[in-house]
Amino acid sequence: GKRGATVVLLGRNETELDQVYDTIVAQGGVVPAIVPCDLSTLTSDQAIELAEQIRESFGRLDGVAHIAGILGGREPIQSHRSMQWDLAIQINLTAVFRLTQALLPLLDESNAGRIVFATSSVGIRVDAYWGAYAVSKAGLEMFAGILSQELENTSQTRVFTVNPGGTRTKMRAEAMPGENPSTLPAPEIVADAFLYGLTTEAGAFHGQRVNARDLMAALGTWLTS
Repeated sequence: GKRGATVVLLGRNETELDQVYDTIVAQGGVVPAIVPCDLSTLTSDQAIELAEQIRESFGRLDGVAHIAGILGGREPIQSHRSMQWDLAIQINLTAVFRLTQALLPLLDESNAGRIVFATSSVGIRVDAYWGAYAVSKAGLEMFAGILSQELENTSQTRVFTVNPGGTRTKMRAEAMPGENPSTLPAPEIVADAFLYGLTTEAGAFHGQRVNARDLMAALGTWLTS
């Protein structure tokens, strides 16, 4: 990316990955790598294979940003579609566990491994009709908290969660169809909070839950440097 890191782009939509690749290259960043991966079907064995692939290709891994997610439908529990529920839990939580578990050995070999989790306000607040999405984010909050405690005195790897808040994305439009998207920041703006989360300095936030807008306001000149 623009700060000199080699980015490994992970996802199932290769067209979108190619677009991100082109953007990074066009902005003069280090040429990234693309690793197609379907989180909806990711197994532990596949996650381990991915970790081995990263080790063979790059020899190291300094940070992971877990930002993939799906809404899974805003439906009442009584009529929530089982397939949508399973898919949301798999992508938003189970795949995160499997990837994190597989990548931790690589991160521990780094001098300052970092893991950033994208969370949501509905992960800590009870709101009707948020179904599987809220449950998956609540689970993610607990997962990140447990992991931070386990790594506190045994590893240099540091973790924290970032709540991006309302952002101009397809998922937000799906969740809030009556909202004017022009009132929301673009994903490219909020992404800076996750970028910072992968830096050495971000270790100070270990185990914490951070609001992206508050973090960006506090960072100030770092974002424009």
